[in-house]
Amino acid sequence: MLPGGADSLHLMSNRLAMLAMTGLHRAVLRLSGGRVGASLGRMRVIELVTRGRKSGAERRAILTVPVVETTETGETLVVVASRGGDDLMPSWYLNLVADPEVGVASAEGGEPRPYRARTATDAERARLWPLAVRAYSGYAAYQRKTRRVIPLVVLEPDPTREPAGPSEARPGAST
Repeated sequence: MLPGGADSLHLMSNRLAMLAMTGLHRAVLRLSGGRVGASLGRMRVIELVTRGRKSGAERRAILTVPVVETTETGETLVVVASRGGDDLMPSWYLNLVADPEVGVASAEGGEPRPYRARTATDAERARLWPLAVRAYSGYAAYQRKTRRVIPLVVLEPDPTREPAGPSEARPGAST
């Protein structure tokens, strides 16, 4: 038996499955020029660009956006840190908590636009969670499956920053 027992095998297989699905989705987007996979049901698909909290390296995650709200600064996007109902937080979520300056690119491609990420407050979550579940009922099943409260992340346009190139490091990025 491997160190950590059966639970370690389950966590490792879930992580590998999530990475495989993300890789497949990214490949479909790239091969189709964004014509296939740019939305799932009623949800738009984005690529979230974060900085690794330990490495400082650029990290990219393909995510669905169940809630979009228009504000005076542009579109505020809400994403769900569900990790398929796993008890572990997604790495992209831990990265944006450490460094909330993120980039958001459309699934069709293009340069990421600057956004600021934050975890929804309890009051915001109470309002936004039913909207997310309405867009994708699987989120409710994920919440029942896990012991943690699944965070909602509010991505707000950041007009104070210029769009960064895909490999530009930001000063003060977490390591």
